[in-house]
Parts: sequence; C-alpha cells; structure tokens
Amino acid sequence: MMLDDFIIRAALAGIGVSLAAAPLGCFVVWRRMAYFGDATAHAAMLGVALSLALSTPVFAGVLLVTLLMAVTVSLLSGRSYAMDTLLGVMAHSALAIGLVAVSFLEGIRIDLMAYLFGDILAVGKQDLAIIWGGALLVLIMVGYRWSALLLATLNPDLARASGISPQREQLVLTLALAIVVAVAIKVVGVLLIAALLIIPAATARPFSQTPEAMALIAALIGIFANIAGLAGSYHLDTPTGPTIVCVIAALFVLLNLLKSLIQKTDALLARMIPSRTSEQPGLTDTSKD
Repeated sequence: MMLDDFIIRAALAGIGVSLAAAPLGCFVVWRRMAYFGDATAHAAMLGVALSLALSTPVFAGVLLVTLLMAVTVSLLSGRSYAMDTLLGVMAHSALAIGLVAVSFLEGIRIDLMAYLFGDILAVGKQDLAIIWGGALLVLIMVGYRWSALLLATLNPDLARASGISPQREQLVLTLALAIVVAVAIKVVGVLLIAALLIIPAATARPFSQTPEAMALIAALIGIFANIAGLAGSYHLDTPTGPTIVCVIAALFVLLNLLKSLIQKTDALLARMIPSRTSEQPGLTDTSKD
C-alpha cells in the first residue's frame, strides 16, 4: 500500500527536524541546558502572535523572537538572578503573553492546538523547504564549530587557553537552538520541542563511546521515533506530535532497562565464572621469597 503524499511530507519533515535536533540535543544534555531549550521553545508562542498580527510568515516571527530570547538569556546569564530563575520568568512570561496576544487578534481563525502540539500532517511543500533549509543550516553551523563547541563544553579553561571563546561558542549554540525551535514548531509544537531535543540525546548517552557516536545514535532514535509515531498516529487516530514524543519516551525507558539488564547479567556472569589466574602454573606469589 502506497503512502499518501501528506504522510511522506510529514515523514520528511520529522526526519529533517530529527537530524538538526540530535547534535544540539547532545550539547543541551552535556551543558545541562534542558531548561534553556524549554524556555526558547515557549517564547516561540510570542513569535506566532507577532507574525499573525503583522501578516508575516510564522517561521519569520518565531525565528525573530527565539533569537532575541537566546541572545537576551546569554547576555543576562550570571547577573542578578540565577539562570534557572531567569529562564523560568522569561519562558512562562513569553508563553502567557503570546497566548493572550493571540486571543486579541480579530478576523483570524487560529488553531492553538496546532501551535502548542504541532500539526505535522499539515506540512506543505513550502514548510518542508523551510524545515530542511533550517536543518541544513544548523548542521553546517554545528559541524563547522564542532571541535570548538565540544572543547568549550567539556573544558572552558582549556578552550580559553586554546584561543577559543566559550561565550562565542555559547552564542553559536543558542542561535542554532533558536533555528531548530523555529523549524520544529510545525512538527511537535511549542510545548514538545524540548522533548525532541533532550530525550533522544539522553537515550543515546549510555550507548555512546564518543560524542560523535552519541549525536549519530540520537539522530537515528529521533528518525525512528518520528516514523513510528506517524504510523502509530495514523492507525490509532491520536495526535501526531504527542505520539512521536511518546515513542521517544518509550524508547528511553526500554533502552535504559535493557542497558541495566545487560549490566546486571554481566556482573552475575562475572561472579559465577571463577577466576583461573591463580590456578595457572608459574603464577604463584613469589613476593615473599
């Protein structure tokens, strides 16, 4: 049975967002910036209201507001308030202001659920071009600055000694994050973008030996979850964006349980199999001779 065109477009949109979100999600996990991603995503609702009021593309309004949010938080970090307090104030204020502003728009029919939880099945060719254009831009930015971003994340002091500015790399990361939020709003909506960033990276972490492997595994998990979520939503008649996030969450639980089971099995086998080192001839302790 051939898939309908809108299903194919939705799958391509999900794959594009997953590819862009995977490496950024790794940096969000490494830097413990989960709340920052959530705050940037919540601010997107204000961008939706702004674009509708000015009759401009939603992508442009969301990108503008998320960029302003990212730059503002970067500039204010380390000032009078703790980072989590500052992010909480800005995130929820922007979301509330955006929702109130949308309610004042007259003559415009707005499906708030589509913006809050995504409307991936309504992705058109223009949306697909924007999503993949933004995803490629993010991948180029992160790929070009990968070594510098990684060094600034793991050891800021060593980065400074190597001539790399951690503040500049932080700004690059926040700008890339703002672009991902802007392109992902159509796929999973304002409230679930942070899940698409964080959960695949957190799921990949126990199975990764290198940062690059973690980013690759996170991308594969995101792509699989998008396709499985689309299929599940199609057959179960459930909201697509939340279904995708449910699949990612289920993978997180199942893979972590599998990892824990493997570790316990290895430990049990190690205790059951006696060491033969002491039984081998010529390996007696001669330290007292």
